[in-house]
Amino acid sequence: MARQKTAPPAPEIPKSTASSSYSFLNSIFIVLAVIVLWIYHFRHLSTLFENDRQFSHLADFEREMTYRTEMGLYYSYYKTIINAKTFTQGVIEIMYDNKTEYGHTINTLERFNLYPEVVLAALYRTFTTITKNLGMITQNCYIINRGDDLSPVESCEGIGNPHYFYISGAFFIAGSVLPSMYLLGYLLSDSHIGGFMSAAAFMFNHGEATRVQWTPPLRETFGYPLFLAHIVTVTYILKHGTNIGIYFFSMILNACFLLSWQFAQFALFTQLAALYAAYMLEYISLSALRPLFRSYLAPFVVAYCLLFGNRMLLSSLYFTSIVAINIALILRPVLNRIQTRPLYILVHIIVYVFATFGTKALVKYVFTIHDDDHVFDILRSKFTEYANFHTKLYTCAAEFDFLGPEYIKKLSQTALLPFSVLAACLILFMLLRWEIFTAMFWYRNPEHSNHGKPFAELVYHFGQFAFFALMAGLIMRLKLFLTPELCALVAILFNKKLFLMLFNFRPTMWRIPLAVAIFACMAYKGMKNIEEQRSITGSYSNIEQENLFNWITENTRTDAVFAGSMPVMANLKLSTDRPIANHPHYEHEEIRNRTLKIYSLYSRKSLKEVHQTLKNMGINYYVFQPSSCTGQHPKPNCTYIEMWDMEDPKNIGNPSLCDIFGIALGRREYSKIKPFKVVYTSSAYIILELA
Repeated sequence: MARQKTAPPAPEIPKSTASSSYSFLNSIFIVLAVIVLWIYHFRHLSTLFENDRQFSHLADFEREMTYRTEMGLYYSYYKTIINAKTFTQGVIEIMYDNKTEYGHTINTLERFNLYPEVVLAALYRTFTTITKNLGMITQNCYIINRGDDLSPVESCEGIGNPHYFYISGAFFIAGSVLPSMYLLGYLLSDSHIGGFMSAAAFMFNHGEATRVQWTPPLRETFGYPLFLAHIVTVTYILKHGTNIGIYFFSMILNACFLLSWQFAQFALFTQLAALYAAYMLEYISLSALRPLFRSYLAPFVVAYCLLFGNRMLLSSLYFTSIVAINIALILRPVLNRIQTRPLYILVHIIVYVFATFGTKALVKYVFTIHDDDHVFDILRSKFTEYANFHTKLYTCAAEFDFLGPEYIKKLSQTALLPFSVLAACLILFMLLRWEIFTAMFWYRNPEHSNHGKPFAELVYHFGQFAFFALMAGLIMRLKLFLTPELCALVAILFNKKLFLMLFNFRPTMWRIPLAVAIFACMAYKGMKNIEEQRSITGSYSNIEQENLFNWITENTRTDAVFAGSMPVMANLKLSTDRPIANHPHYEHEEIRNRTLKIYSLYSRKSLKEVHQTLKNMGINYYVFQPSSCTGQHPKPNCTYIEMWDMEDPKNIGNPSLCDIFGIALGRREYSKIKPFKVVYTSSAYIILELA
């Protein structure tokens, strides 16, 4: 009788007899390290922000103008809630909002992930009520002289000022990223050395790891710290096994992440895919897998309800990935009959991919959801000649371009890239040695399916690194996911157990000299990076926009409807409280269609046709920017006129409206642009009234 071939067991990790890693003193040290790093990072972010804008010397209306593009949109809802008579009334106002997309009443909580603003507004109202009752002074006000040409303004600073309260809340959340990096490094290396090396790497590459210090109201300010903390909890679960408290905390972080950032669904999809890959390679046992994936389903249900049935979340790859994994678990008895590992892995990949994208296609068809079509159109435009007006608005921006060589150069100068790649290669070598170059690759061991294999957390992070590298490579803006992951990988170079397993070598005596050497390599350029960041100084002033908003406030009805470029509309709504027809939050099919119509003023269509289109939308005033016509762009087909020539080829032979407006405005022959009426002019802005 022939003897059945079986795979050898995976090497066992030697058990440590020391308990110091889990001692009370060690826990106290970790808590103190987290607190110190959190405070340091909070103060660092606050300092950079203040140095850049001299925020303390600005009046509140100037502070509002510093929140450019969608930042102004998000802050406007915080402002609405804190200025309402009651907190409940403020929340109802943003749930039944008819000013953000005039003609439509929208639930901004469902559309814009505004729970950070709701929480901060609730805290601010509570804080001001308590301090007022106690007679506490929470802000100091003084007059700022702005020179001979500008009137003096009152500037107030202190936690009692609504802007300072908001910014402090944003930086408090963002400050948690540094201690999360330390905890992640600690878990991946089993040492405080690894933890502090990851934290140091993050600070040395701060400019390539986050932009929170320049853009505090953006969703990533609140969302990414929650995601990184969630990664820490997942890493802990993979490393130390089931812990009810950690599972519950992980679910809370997951739900909060989904509520605070629309991009959360894509980030969590990559996490699920990386975990599924580790399960497919049998590093995660079934007993660990089931509760782990349940911890993703419950937050989805909570977020879906609190976001009032958000359509993008329902059709997200995150949700369909959960469905796909559950399908794979249902099919587990059938899949387990496959004894050949290459076939077993291939079938798992096929099941996961087809179930994920098949479910997405089904949900999209049944519920007619097209809100995230632009995301896939952008990816399609990266590799084909396909392009339209909407994809060009993204791909013409530098942050949505492919990751450039400058990024590689900067991370190489701080030695982060070579050391993190070396760490990733160690994990790859482990996989090659255990999965490819042994019989384990060809014949499955049922024990692994039931009990898992060592270093599941490293395999998961290798998968997460691969996904983040792909994301950043396609869209440079997403390097904010890749850089912190590279910082975490550096800690693996100090994992004694990994070196012992791979090379039968315990680097106990070498870890401190190695840490000193790596730190020195990173610090040589890294300290200069920190100094350069702190040396950035400036002050904010936008007289043109200030005059524009003052004119609108003084000369138009409170219900007058405005349209124009997306960035300006967000600030106009915030500063003047006028209804707007379009805004910069582009993740919705209807607003993309609206923006296309509104931007037709930069096309070659006839004046009467454009006027009628805008009039039908209920628009009273259009904020026209001459720079949008005359500006040059380094990329082809990236000016508005070129975009419209591509979008509307039948009118290419007609004169552009930019030329018509340019001649009429330059010569003050306003009759040539009837039925538009010029009611306000400056070098940067022209307000056109729609007669």
